[in-house]
Amino acid sequence: MTTIYDRTKEIQEAITAGERALVSLRNAKSSMDSARGWGLLDIFGGNGFSGFVKHMKIGRAQQSLNQAKYDLERFSQELSDVEDLQGLNIDISDFLIFADFFFDGLLADIYVQSKIRQAQSDIDNAIYRVEELLRRLRASM
Repeated sequence: MTTIYDRTKEIQEAITAGERALVSLRNAKSSMDSARGWGLLDIFGGNGFSGFVKHMKIGRAQQSLNQAKYDLERFSQELSDVEDLQGLNIDISDFLIFADFFFDGLLADIYVQSKIRQAQSDIDNAIYRVEELLRRLRASM
């Protein structure tokens, strides 16, 4: 049995996967923004509670990042199904590189803040790239 290629269907599936990835990325961004705020409080006079909340927010962000990575992989697969559009790819390895560090103390807190800022930048770049790919997909319909 021969399968007929349905370009519009493949593009729509890619758009749906991209939109799902955007939701995950935006959830991760929100959690990371919150973790950064709690991290600053932890550095400038916080207590054990602020450190606990910061790590809870980092944990939530990590869960969102894991979901975003899964969703980005799915988006990448769907993009590869769109046969006639060139340059539609997303390199998952470039995005969402984030390690969760559970240290205490001023230097460790500053280090965690730098990792949070880097993760925020990675997430912003991923959001921008997915939005750009979605614009191109929609324009090709």
